[in-house]
Amino acid sequence: MQNDILFILQGMGLTIKLYVLTLALSLPLGIILSLGRLKNKGIINNIIVIYTSVFRGTPLLLQLFFVYYGLPIVGITLTAFSASVITFVINYAAYFCEIFRGSILGIDKGQYEASKVLGLSYWQTMIRIIIPQSLITAIPPLSNEAIALVKDTSLVSVIGMAEILRNSKELVTRDFSILPFAICGVLYFLMSVVIIMLFKKLEQKVMI
Repeated sequence: MQNDILFILQGMGLTIKLYVLTLALSLPLGIILSLGRLKNKGIINNIIVIYTSVFRGTPLLLQLFFVYYGLPIVGITLTAFSASVITFVINYAAYFCEIFRGSILGIDKGQYEASKVLGLSYWQTMIRIIIPQSLITAIPPLSNEAIALVKDTSLVSVIGMAEILRNSKELVTRDFSILPFAICGVLYFLMSVVIIMLFKKLEQKVMI
């Protein structure tokens, strides 16, 4: 039994690595995309609108299949882990883009007017005043996406990655026991609880 638990925990390292990389790359990308979405007209805005619509409107699993199984058809072959990271980053950046855009639009217009009085340029205003405030108001929806990401990492098991769900499934198939799935569920739950606690502390800290 101890060896089974250790085998499942081995997959947890891969799950955490995918999780951290996805957040580290998709959050800044989402901010950049949200700034492009603030322009109501133009080619860049239209491209970002199409991008966010496609990746928010289609299943993440389908996107993962497209990147891992579809791209080799046109000569682009990726490892399972690389395909997973790329897919997850692009997908979550689309959601973060809309979250940040909504937060930025929620900032009072008086903030922009005050920055003009201070002689700040548009980008100085965004970087020094607007974006920091929007990050604070974006914490609750970001928390929801961060928790969803914990569960979404299980999707990579379908392309052969040995994360906790796939390792648990191998044990269930071998031993005809449902216990590994129960252990897997507990691990996902514990990771979600940790994420919730971290975001609550972050929210309390920025609200002081």
